[in-house]
Amino acid sequence: MKILITGASGLIGRRLTETLLSQSHQVTALTRAPERAAKLLGPQVQLWNTLADKTSLDGFDAVINLAGEPIADKRWTKDQKQKLCDSRWQLTEKLAALINASTNPPSVFISGSAVGYYGDQGQAVVAEDEPPNKQFTWQLCARWEALALAAESERTRVCLLRTGVVLSQKGGALSKMVLPFRAGLGGPFGDGQQYMPWIHIDDMVNAILFLLYHETLNGAFNLVSPYPVRNDQFSALLGEILHRPSFMRVPASVVRLLMGESAILVLGGQRAIPQRLEDAGFEFRYTELKPALEDVLEK
Repeated sequence: MKILITGASGLIGRRLTETLLSQSHQVTALTRAPERAAKLLGPQVQLWNTLADKTSLDGFDAVINLAGEPIADKRWTKDQKQKLCDSRWQLTEKLAALINASTNPPSVFISGSAVGYYGDQGQAVVAEDEPPNKQFTWQLCARWEALALAAESERTRVCLLRTGVVLSQKGGALSKMVLPFRAGLGGPFGDGQQYMPWIHIDDMVNAILFLLYHETLNGAFNLVSPYPVRNDQFSALLGEILHRPSFMRVPASVVRLLMGESAILVLGGQRAIPQRLEDAGFEFRYTELKPALEDVLEK
């Protein structure tokens, strides 16, 4: 297949691109930093630095849209919120327009989203049909998804990736979580009862490939392990594997002081399950958190 990827230099994109190339697919990556992307992705990947000169996406069999400003890297000021939205919405809207303008459009558009679509759901089990709590993360993801769905037609199916915390040995959220534990300062946030939906990077990539190859699948999918855990359970396991203490609880008031509105990312949560993926027959390699963490932390 000939595949266009955005966000190919990111945590998920790098592993996905590597896997696609190993399966003899042709990959084109859209990137704002072609020199860096060339070093990360290798000479087999064709690089585009803009869509401004494109009038269609004829010739591509699939588009995988993973780009977006990291959501937890900075405090949510008004300007930062707009940046988070624009980095997702504008590109997705352009891709959908190019797909719709194509004489022979890609047969599938796989576009990013997040379990943040649901907002903070407390202890409720969250399948794909769960009504959202309309917080900022819902506003961000709902518009992102709607713009992607504009590309849907009889010739193009659209799959939406409602992703949890991706566990990988190469960056991402886990690398930030590990730092205080290695210093002996790790522990739960707030009361620790909030759920953390997670997925191993191998399962993340394999799930994207599953959606790519299964021509009957469309709509939203929770890309999370079948067994989400509470924040205190995650902290205890992380401490155990790193052989570090995990009792330095961070009070919710301190988290809110440091993070402002974005504190909801760690004080809230979703007990999300991958109902539609499992119903479609996808098999996870890592269903339990302990072996998943051991795999990524001991490599």
